[in-house]
Amino acid sequence: MIRTIIGALLGRELGQRQGAGMKGAVTGALLTRAVSRMGPLGMAVGGAYVAKKAYDRRKLEKAGQGTRI
Repeated sequence: MIRTIIGALLGRELGQRQGAGMKGAVTGALLTRAVSRMGPLGMAVGGAYVAKKAYDRRKLEKAGQGTRI
């Protein structure tokens, strides 16, 4: 279940960079599979990436800038 959540969040983050839509969903599905194959290391790397993006977004919101990273 955690694998699916991390994959969905990674797909959303990458989808926002690439223009969203179906490309983000497909990327999320592929990343979910890749993260699960990498085991605990993949989960840690994927989780760290999502956490960093969330931290950066929150920092920009507090500074009064837009949320686009």
